[in-house]
Amino acid sequence: MTTPLPRGFRVVLDPGTKRLTPGLWFGGSPARVLRLTAAGRAAWRELADGPVTSAAGGALARRLTDAGLAHPVPPAPTRAADLTVVVPVLDRPAELARCLASLDGRHPVLVVDDGSAGPAALAAVAAAHGAELVRRDVNGGPGAARNTALAHVSTDLVAFVDSDCVAPGPWAQRLAAHFADPLLAAVAPRVRALAPDTAAGKYTRAASSLDLGDRPARVAPGTRTSYVPTAALVVRRSAVTAAGAFDPRLRVGEDVDLVWRLHAAGRRVRYAPDVHVGHHEPATWRGLLARRFRYGTSAAPLAQRHPDALAPLVLHPWPALTVAALLARRPALAAGAFGTAVLTMLKTLRANHIPAGGVVRATGTAVRQTWLGAGRYTTQLAAPVLLAFLTRASRGRRAALASLLLGPPLTAWWKSGRELDPVRYTAGALADDLAYGAGVWAGCLAHRTTVPLRPRIAWRPLRVDLKGNR
Repeated sequence: MTTPLPRGFRVVLDPGTKRLTPGLWFGGSPARVLRLTAAGRAAWRELADGPVTSAAGGALARRLTDAGLAHPVPPAPTRAADLTVVVPVLDRPAELARCLASLDGRHPVLVVDDGSAGPAALAAVAAAHGAELVRRDVNGGPGAARNTALAHVSTDLVAFVDSDCVAPGPWAQRLAAHFADPLLAAVAPRVRALAPDTAAGKYTRAASSLDLGDRPARVAPGTRTSYVPTAALVVRRSAVTAAGAFDPRLRVGEDVDLVWRLHAAGRRVRYAPDVHVGHHEPATWRGLLARRFRYGTSAAPLAQRHPDALAPLVLHPWPALTVAALLARRPALAAGAFGTAVLTMLKTLRANHIPAGGVVRATGTAVRQTWLGAGRYTTQLAAPVLLAFLTRASRGRRAALASLLLGPPLTAWWKSGRELDPVRYTAGALADDLAYGAGVWAGCLAHRTTVPLRPRIAWRPLRVDLKGNR
């Protein structure tokens, strides 16, 4: 039986959650329909009026927050958290000084020098800010440096923050409040890009891969937020060490690997975007694209460790067929596939006595998301094939195929703050995807695997949870 969310926690519904009837809810990630029993509806009345006060309320709160239908709000802490701030660093004394100066000073700080070429400069910076210093004689990468820190701290909560971050105010203290939940292993803030007013900087502020947006989430593979970076992360040391800590063999993607192992162990990981940490980004396209290439190389070793957790594209059959038919300029086939998708969903809903309003609109959204996902997948991992088709296709089909290339970046530009014009934003996004995809291919060749290249078919369009609340 799942451990209830503790007394004192409140929950807030996710913006995407819809109550179809008083006892029937839709939302979450992945999307599902949840039907509450009479006991579940009574437990919701408790949660709607205030914090968890009963076992039934705690059980429902856990179910809702695990499904992504709602998010936990921890009680206000009664005392300062007992935690240590850890800053791994490799050279960069100026960045380290800036990071340490941003901390509020209420928690002890441990700096781990991961085999820097100039250790004296780092030691001087750490001493000037009252931080303890541990030096590794041989560079082992960020995972190894964090493992060294875990062996040197005594507090059960550890706040990791990278040396190129700025973490002002009580950011770690605010995140530490979430650990009133005994199942929680880690919680991450929103990482906002700090970049200069160059074209690359403006693009990064709008599309940083470290910025996971403004919606809170449970972090788990296959959900809207499948990972969080360790640029800034507060962890429960006992949970992380029990899971095997960071894999020192991974120079990139070690944070994703840890999050997925914590999930597999039954622990919870949360994303809390109401807390912000700044991250200094590359000022040039060369620096930005080189980093994206490095990130891409992590896909292959992650796929070898977690083959069921990583898919570059998830396709639902009927929306996928609709998109394929539209790109092939087969309107009759597209209409048939779209109609079949609608009818299939209607059948599922009626079989479970669920209101069927909005099915056509929801199917249209699924087709749109499939088109955008297929476009980004093609740009990242099959750009030469797409370009070959573009050069040989007729004018009409060329326009349809070009939508795969231009649709995702233009859609992202429209949703962004539009600080950068659409032409430069689109060019940057395409270069970003190509650099990441090149890294994925390089990693696949090095590790002799094709798992990060293979789309996955999701045969069940909607999860229906009729168990309610016990």
